[in-house]
Amino acid sequence: MRAWWVHEPGPITSAPLVWGERPDPQPGYKELLVRIRTCGVCRTDLHLAEGDLAPRVPDVVPGHEVVGVVSGMGDGCVRFQRGDRVGVAWLGGTCGTCRYCRRAEENLCLSPVFTGWDRDGGYAEQLTVSEDFAYAIPDQFSDEHAAPLLCSGIIGYRALKRAAVPRGGRLGLYGFGGSAHLTAQMARYQGAEVYVMTRSEQARSLARDLGAVFVGDAFDSPPDMLDSAILFAPVGDLVPVALRALDRGGTLAIAGIHLSGIPPLNYSTELFHERQLRSVTANTRADGEEFWSLAAEIPLAPTTTAYPLAEADQALRDLAAGRVTGAAVLQA
Repeated sequence: MRAWWVHEPGPITSAPLVWGERPDPQPGYKELLVRIRTCGVCRTDLHLAEGDLAPRVPDVVPGHEVVGVVSGMGDGCVRFQRGDRVGVAWLGGTCGTCRYCRRAEENLCLSPVFTGWDRDGGYAEQLTVSEDFAYAIPDQFSDEHAAPLLCSGIIGYRALKRAAVPRGGRLGLYGFGGSAHLTAQMARYQGAEVYVMTRSEQARSLARDLGAVFVGDAFDSPPDMLDSAILFAPVGDLVPVALRALDRGGTLAIAGIHLSGIPPLNYSTELFHERQLRSVTANTRADGEEFWSLAAEIPLAPTTTAYPLAEADQALRDLAAGRVTGAAVLQA
């Protein structure tokens, strides 16, 4: 099969990804073989390619927003049949026995497996996935629109929960890419007012189209105090900025797996009055199932930019340069 893999991490302009032939994967026990149709391009893939996120295995194939069709099955599979459309997300496996798994917090598992980091992902024509970690995708979503929902959507939903937005509250979004533009739709559907701070003029235009009550630059102060905020941009300098924008008792959730250094915080102006700072770590499968129900109910409308699979490196360069509006999606 044809695939991309991270051979030697480095700046995306230095071509850290290699395009070529790989052996066809073979499904193991309770694994599905998936013929890939689309794969979303996530900022985590960029962090992996550039080395901000160290590869866990040599020459790993990135990609964890995968939509495809079951083309084969290992022994023990019972959830899906050949020809079924499935989604493959970031969380690819957990131990099931640690204290976090036992208390339904599998996103904190001590021995997790992640798609496109620990095992080969979707920048390819095929992949395998544990059937227990595959999702059935609602029919109303096309392959292109379903792909970014598998990470950008699910993680956005998890971040929204962690941000603890009160009913009718004000939510600030810092950064407005693939995940934030979906989170904005979920928040508005749930009755929140959305304030967007982002550097990209294209993203600001999209935020206005999606009903944000305020749109400004990444470091701008919103005109009203916020009840909650989510930081999607991997920029640590924005943490104190977002905290200062919070009203008393407000919560800031940081949604990315990678963040640049956070400057020293001023306790009295950025944390006092019970402001909270929270991280977001992956998601549980329960989060994923809840998300898909909500996404179908709204229904979510992803903004996507399609690239051929063979141009995945260009998609990552465009993502790094802020040239992608919404979510980039690779078409196999």
